[in-house]
Amino acid sequence: MLRSQSYKSKKLYSSRIQKEKEKWYMLCIKNGLIHDGVNREAYYADILVEDGKICKIGKDLPISEETEVIDAEGLLVYPGFVEAHCHLGLDNYACGFEGHDYNEMTDILSPQLRGIDSINPMDPTLKMAAEGGVTCVAAGPGSANVLGGTFVAIKTVGKRVDTMVVKNPVAMKCAFGENPKRCYKDKTSSCRMDIASKLRETLNRARDYMERKEQAGEELSKRPVYDPKLEALIPVLKKEIPLKAHAHRADDIFTAIRVAKECDVELTLEHVTDGSLIVEELAAEHYPVAVGPSFGHATKLELVNKSFETPGLLAKAGCQVSIITDSPVIPQQYLPLCAGLAVQRGMDEFDALQAITINPAKHIGIADRVGSLEEGKDADLVIADGSPLVSTTKIVKVLIDGKTIK
Repeated sequence: MLRSQSYKSKKLYSSRIQKEKEKWYMLCIKNGLIHDGVNREAYYADILVEDGKICKIGKDLPISEETEVIDAEGLLVYPGFVEAHCHLGLDNYACGFEGHDYNEMTDILSPQLRGIDSINPMDPTLKMAAEGGVTCVAAGPGSANVLGGTFVAIKTVGKRVDTMVVKNPVAMKCAFGENPKRCYKDKTSSCRMDIASKLRETLNRARDYMERKEQAGEELSKRPVYDPKLEALIPVLKKEIPLKAHAHRADDIFTAIRVAKECDVELTLEHVTDGSLIVEELAAEHYPVAVGPSFGHATKLELVNKSFETPGLLAKAGCQVSIITDSPVIPQQYLPLCAGLAVQRGMDEFDALQAITINPAKHIGIADRVGSLEEGKDADLVIADGSPLVSTTKIVKVLIDGKTIK
C-alpha cells in the first residue's frame, strides 16, 4: 500500500513537473518542412521555442494551451540568414557625408577603432535586412586603411546596438590592394609593398608591447606606455579574433596568407574575387573565405574576375565558403538572392544555403548561437513559401530571438 501511494505520488509529481515544463514553451512552429542548415535532407518537424531559444525539434511535440502556435503547413522553415562581412548601419540610407561612418581616412593604421561605435540601429537598412530574412550580420569598418578596426556581430533588430550584440569583437579588419593605395597615394602609401610592410611592422610592434606588458605583471613602473593601437591588436596576437583580410586579387590573397603565417595570427579571407583562379591553392590553405559582392559592374581593376561561379568552385574544392553582399554595395536583404545566383552558376543548392547560414556563423565565430536550426541555439527563423534562393519566393514570417518581426 505504501509502495502504491509512493508510486502515485511520484507519478503526480512527475505530471506536475511536466505541466510546468510545458508552460515554458512559449512558441511552437508546427508542420513546417525544416531546412536546418546542417542536414542536406529536409524533414517535417515542430520547433519549440522558449525565451528566445530553440529548446526542442521533433514530430508532434506536446504543447500547453498557453503556447503560441505558428502553423507552417505547406511552408519551408530555414535558419535566419547570416552575413559574414558588411557595413550595415555604418553607411546610412539616403544620406551623404553625414551618414558615411565606415571609413576613417586620416590614419592608415587605425586598429583602435570599433565598428560598434558607428552603427546606427535606427537606419532603415536594418529593418529591410530583417524583413528579408537576414537576422544576424558582422558589420564594421571599410577597407581604406591597412588596419581599420574591429567588426561586431549583431542581430538586425533593436533600438540600441549594445542590446543587439551577439559577439564583440569578432575580427580585426585589414586591407590589401587598391583601396588603401587609392586612399593614401598622396599621403603615406602608394604601393602594395608598403601596405604589407606597415601591417607586419605594426603586428610585430604589438607583440613586443604585449610581451613587455606581460613580463611587467603587476609592476606598473615596468609596463610600457599605454598605446591604444597596440592594445587593440592583443586579441589578434592571442588568436582570440582573426585578421579579416580585404583581398580581391590573387597576389593580395597570398600576401595576406603570408603575413598571417609570419606573424602567427588567425585569418579569414574577404571578397576573394580572384578565387576561381586559385581554387586548389585556397583549398590547401584551409582559411575560411567570404566571397562577394559578385553582382554589378566591375568598378575597379581588381574586380575584373568577379563571378557568381567562384563560390561554387571553392565549395566544391572543400573550402568553407560564405557568400556576402558587402552591403551597402548590394542591399543586405538580397543576400539569399546572391546565393541563388551562385546556384544558377553551378553551386550546389545545399552548399549555397550553408554559405548564408552556418558557414558565415562559423566564419565570424558565432556558430554556437546562430546559423542553423538546432536545439539550444537562438530562435532566428525564416518561414517562406519556397526556396529563398529563388527570386519569386515570398518570405512569410521572420523571427529573431523567438520574436516575430515580420
